[in-house]
Amino acid sequence: MKELQPLNENVLLDMSEDEAQQTTASGIIIPDTAKEKPQYARVVAIGNVENPEISVGDTVFFKKYSGTEFEFDGNKFMMVPYADLLAKVVETEAI
Repeated sequence: MKELQPLNENVLLDMSEDEAQQTTASGIIIPDTAKEKPQYARVVAIGNVENPEISVGDTVFFKKYSGTEFEFDGNKFMMVPYADLLAKVVETEAI
């Protein structure tokens, strides 16, 4: 079995998204080329980062033009420098 392990201070993000066709309210199909790339993803692996504030399974937001997208074993991933992560999604209690 092959596994990706980020080197240095990089984070591996899962960029797999719902492959269902998206349409507008009037029924126009939106092609993949017109869709905006999401700026959030699930963390799959973390490289050599001292005291990371994230863990595998967290959802994080990253800079818009950051990282390198690629496919591995049929799945879409992105390798992003740890410094380009902006925030992580956390659950809070409703008031």
